[in-house]
Amino acid sequence: MTNKLLSVIVIGVTLTLASCGIIPTQANSSIEAINVDESRLAIKGYDPVAYFTQSMPVEGSASYTAEYKGAIYHFASAEHQSLFKANPAKYAPQYGGYCAFGVSKEKKFDTDPTAWAIVDNKLYLNLNDKVQGRWVLNKEELISEANEIWQQIENTPVSEL
Repeated sequence: MTNKLLSVIVIGVTLTLASCGIIPTQANSSIEAINVDESRLAIKGYDPVAYFTQSMPVEGSASYTAEYKGAIYHFASAEHQSLFKANPAKYAPQYGGYCAFGVSKEKKFDTDPTAWAIVDNKLYLNLNDKVQGRWVLNKEELISEANEIWQQIENTPVSEL
């Protein structure tokens, strides 16, 4: 078998496996899944660890950063930065930091870092205080709906929803 033929076979098999979702592709880990600004900053610079350790939103500092899934997170301290780096999935907001209520309605809305809740040790953000108030009234059902919907819209650009 020639090298050229072998290359064609390998590429064909790889594309087939990727299209079936058997091996990850760039699309499976798209930045579309994370709510970031033009510089890839997540949560508008707020410290995701502070929600858990201080029970409040705290602005982070560009002096303490970490990258996770293509997004850049800021932290208020080196300790928070270390905690995040050790287990980013524990601290990163659900639904890539998009509005939890919005995701339950098949939308990706921006969030206000001060409209937040921790439910079952997971951070959820919402568009604003008014939406947060509606979400809190029925959060268990809305989380269940959003969990199912997120699998379908995670890598879909905001403009397509």
